[in-house]
Amino acid sequence: MTTVKPTRSNIILLLICLFYSSCNTSQKEPAPYGALPSERQLHWQETEMYCIMHYGLVTYANKEWGYGDKDPATFAAPHFDAGDVIRTIKQAGFNGIVLVAKHHDGFCLWPTTTTGYNITQSPWKNGKGDMVKEYQEACEKENFKLGIYCSPWDRNHPLYGQPEYVTEVYIPQLKELYSNYGQLFMSWHDGANGGGGYYGGANEHREIDRETYYGWEAIWKITRTMQPDACLFGDAGPDVRWVGNEDGFAAETSWATYTPEAREPDKKPANGAVLYEKGMEGTRNGKYWMPAECDVPLRPGWFYHKTEDQQVKTPAQLLELYYKSVGRGACLDLGINLDTEGRFPEGDKETLLAFGRLLKSIFDNNLIAGATFTASNIRGNNHPLFGPANLIDGDRYSYWATDDKITTPELIIDLPGPRTFNVIRLRENIKLGQRIEKFAIDTWKDDGWKEITTGTSIGANRLIPLTTKITSGKLRLRILQSPVCITLSDVGLFVEPDKLSTVDEIVPTDFEQHKEGWKIVLYTSPENIERAIDGDESTFWQASSHALPQELIIDMGSLQIINGITYLPRQDRKWEGIITWYRFYISPAGETWQEVAAGEFSNIAANPLKQRLVLDQPVPARYVKMEAIEAIPGEDVTVAEIGIF
Repeated sequence: MTTVKPTRSNIILLLICLFYSSCNTSQKEPAPYGALPSERQLHWQETEMYCIMHYGLVTYANKEWGYGDKDPATFAAPHFDAGDVIRTIKQAGFNGIVLVAKHHDGFCLWPTTTTGYNITQSPWKNGKGDMVKEYQEACEKENFKLGIYCSPWDRNHPLYGQPEYVTEVYIPQLKELYSNYGQLFMSWHDGANGGGGYYGGANEHREIDRETYYGWEAIWKITRTMQPDACLFGDAGPDVRWVGNEDGFAAETSWATYTPEAREPDKKPANGAVLYEKGMEGTRNGKYWMPAECDVPLRPGWFYHKTEDQQVKTPAQLLELYYKSVGRGACLDLGINLDTEGRFPEGDKETLLAFGRLLKSIFDNNLIAGATFTASNIRGNNHPLFGPANLIDGDRYSYWATDDKITTPELIIDLPGPRTFNVIRLRENIKLGQRIEKFAIDTWKDDGWKEITTGTSIGANRLIPLTTKITSGKLRLRILQSPVCITLSDVGLFVEPDKLSTVDEIVPTDFEQHKEGWKIVLYTSPENIERAIDGDESTFWQASSHALPQELIIDMGSLQIINGITYLPRQDRKWEGIITWYRFYISPAGETWQEVAAGEFSNIAANPLKQRLVLDQPVPARYVKMEAIEAIPGEDVTVAEIGIF
């Protein structure tokens, strides 16, 4: 037994605590409010930024979704270096990586026993390699978090669509990944399920009931047993929800609680993907703690395409995404990829490292350091456990709290001297729930208070970038609305570098022809047909005929040399009528037609970017014919713009 000798300081501290406890019983921690995060959700929230890596046979097919028919012999990856990837993104400020161990094409990056369509059939390391293992080892070396995505859709496996696929293929794949690759921080799942595929050579369309086919409840139990610290991500949780877009941002008002709503069967887009419009904001006082992940690719697409080498997001654009994801209580999941040599593209690396330096230059210097605080109320008759000094101690879970009946307190912040800032950070102790609903911040100017910003939700993190820089030595935080007493854990002030624009133009990789003199000479539905070539991306043509295929023919007025064709889906954040399968033809005189492109616009519902179809070789043509073979159910075919380059 160890005897601790009481010291004078220990006795004084004990007497103070006894004094406060005898004077007032309100020094007890505030009661939790609403749904609360689990320990694994807290760890996920602290991660803030991670990457998702897309690299596989799909890379060599130059597609976003592979069809399942690509020969594994094309997967060489001579310059692959998992350590280089992890070191780079760690230096850029990211704290984890989700590895796409299997995408929809079914090709597995580890030597699985469940399918022959795996890395052992490739020339990489003479079929003896294990790419998942190399990522695991690199993460462990760098003390970096590893997550796994194994697509449930498998466009290669002959059993897909039958019950045996789930029990004999997919669940065993997850068990292999859960068993052999260390502790995971995330098990990632998405909603792309069912559709056209190779399916062991069947080359057919297979639909499944995405609500029942996989048996998610049973799969989640396996995850909880084998990887209890891994958060489960899916369209609607159960631990982390999809924000509802692939643009990388949450709503201005964002709640970490969520109540999933029943889907409407007749409103399902192609391949079972569902866009959750309410996922952006969450549900105030929702049934579950289910914060949002904001996923967005660093390039336009998730997989590497050489034509996108000049379309990498800039550091300033990434900072804007950071403000609108992490700064709105979500986590940012940035899509990265490797090229056909297995290398991390140099331009991508440079952008990420510059972004990391930019974050450090802003957030490594909290200008509020040294401030003193005057609070209108401190819980428990000014108990030091709940004082505002906790706001600058760097601990997410120590906090300033008010008495139970005080829900609209004020806090005056006296800085050591005038400080110039244009970014404000607020955080709540989310272990006690998300509480504050509205706040305002003022600065002292000319012997009076001047309001500089207001906001709504705070939660795990709230970043408020101001439109102009403010210089002040005194601020006031006013809590305007909260259903219960507050538990605020952090206040910060930061300044961006002088030379920073958050709006940088992406350099295009192709030059589209002007559409002057163009006209549409054949179409299946005439209403507003001119919108398909009017140059206005906010408008779109919607066919009124219910029959497929839908087609239109464009006369460009003269013979042109065509290198490629573009299709822009509707840009109003709705997916009805977006084309998923297509054919394009060209003709010099509009009499005989040559097919120049056919296939699938992969992932277009969730990521409705301009689709660029690069032809095998330049061709002369005056007429272009588009044929929409399939479109997302719900409405008829829609086209915002057809273009050529």
